Amino acid sequence: LPLLQIVHILNMTSAKIVSFLLHPEESLHSLQNRIEFETGISTGNQELLLETGICLDPRKPASQCVIDGVRGWDSYMVYLFDKSKTVYDGPFASRSLSDCVNYIVQDSKIQLPIPQLRKVWAEAVHYVIGLKEDYSRLFQGQRAAMLSLLRYNANLIKMKNNMVSASQQLKAKLEFFQQSIRLDLERYSDQMAYGISSEKMLKAWKEMEEKASQCAQAEDIGHLDEQIMALHTEIVELQKSPYARRQGEVMESLEQRAIDLYKQLKTRPPDHAYSDSTDMVKIIVQTVQSQDRVLKELFGHLSKLLGCKQKIIDLLPEIEVALNNIKEADNSVMQMQGKRQREIWHLLKIACTQSSSRSLVSSSLEGTAPSPAATWLPQSSSGNAAPEDGAFFFFSSCRESFADVIRENVNYLELFSSILQEVRQEQNSMMVS
Repeated sequence: LPLLQIVHILNMTSAKIVSFLLHPEESLHSLQNRIEFETGISTGNQELLLETGICLDPRKPASQCVIDGVRGWDSYMVYLFDKSKTVYDGPFASRSLSDCVNYIVQDSKIQLPIPQLRKVWAEAVHYVIGLKEDYSRLFQGQRAAMLSLLRYNANLIKMKNNMVSASQQLKAKLEFFQQSIRLDLERYSDQMAYGISSEKMLKAWKEMEEKASQCAQAEDIGHLDEQIMALHTEIVELQKSPYARRQGEVMESLEQRAIDLYKQLKTRPPDHAYSDSTDMVKIIVQTVQSQDRVLKELFGHLSKLLGCKQKIIDLLPEIEVALNNIKEADNSVMQMQGKRQREIWHLLKIACTQSSSRSLVSSSLEGTAPSPAATWLPQSSSGNAAPEDGAFFFFSSCRESFADVIRENVNYLELFSSILQEVRQEQNSMMVS
């Protein structure tokens, strides 16, 4: 026969326990449906935490609540929270008194025979111990909520670090890109009168500069960073709070007093003597009052934990959006940088072919026959070369040095002729488009 597995669910919204016998291979969703029927908390709003603060995995069977070989077969507790609530304010009624204990509480001075009193006081001690254990279980539920909050906070810190790192990388790339394009635009303006000009290229570069300024908005994560830091401070304060530690010392002391009182009664001979229950009733009343106080503190602290956790849950999507915006801006900057570099390298071909063309014309005037491909390049009305958009001014200052090199390397004329042909085709295609 399969081993029976029983799981106890402590409903933190009502401080009541519901127990379930797990069916073999039962799914967690099936268990949650049964929990909804018993507690009224919908499956979508149920958060089931183990003592470690780990949330139950919906992909695993319900038996994940039970760890074999660690505890007794019926001692497992799972803590149920309602995700639609962040304030748990009670009031939570103490466990019910048995009839005989209630009898002495109503009239503590009533005289009872010692044998009968022993039975009543035994139940009274059991009641006092139960009050302390009820608090201990609820405190353990609060502890699970704190551990769950710390897990969420660890994930928040990880995402924040990724966001800050990505933002710093974007900032560095933007600074480099903006300095580079400002220098390019300055140099372009310096040589426009005597070098190469292209209104389309100039417009494209200025648009890049403006787009880079827009990308800079993505690196502004100050508002999110402030919220995260405020949350960190709040979590630290919650951890330092005295209510984050067990407050059951008074109840433990009262429990021991009740046990000692019962032991004293047991030593009395079972004669015809009678006695009242004044001392035991005082302990019961004090224990109930103590439990009321510590539960009020416990649930006040728990509400703060859950409120803090909800802030993290609300922040995570905002951080995800910010991170995606940073990545998109980063990709945009890299694409613009790549486009400008491709334009610069393409201009190298233009500069080389211009230098080659002029060198060959000069050689023709000295008696050397020029290559037909060397005379195709059009001239602007000002006598300046009119290369395709994307030509870069820097190479215009290097034409004479290129001409000297080509003049000394006549063997490469055929190679340059082929480059000329390629550039002609590219310029024709650009003119057509």
